Amino acid sequence: MVAYWLARVNVTEPDAYAEYAKRATPAIEGHGGKFLARGGRVATLEGEDFARNVVVEFPSYDQAVACYNSAEYQEAKACQEGAAVRNLWIVEGV
Repeated sequence: MVAYWLARVNVTEPDAYAEYAKRATPAIEGHGGKFLARGGRVATLEGEDFARNVVVEFPSYDQAVACYNSAEYQEAKACQEGAAVRNLWIVEGV
């Protein structure tokens, strides 16, 4: 069963966040992640607005968790600390 990373992001330091994205992309794709939405237009109909929204599909929930916990992703994640306000969830699909 597939799983998704759902991220809502407000970038505060664009250069540092760009470095995160550059490093995170191969880490995510290396764990089977496929970007379905990455930025682009968004209409917030309820709740708090975030400028950037990302959806990544993984082949399984376990792979989504393993990617987040991987050394490669954690190194990338360190680049964006203090460079963005974000929420990230892993949701199992149906």
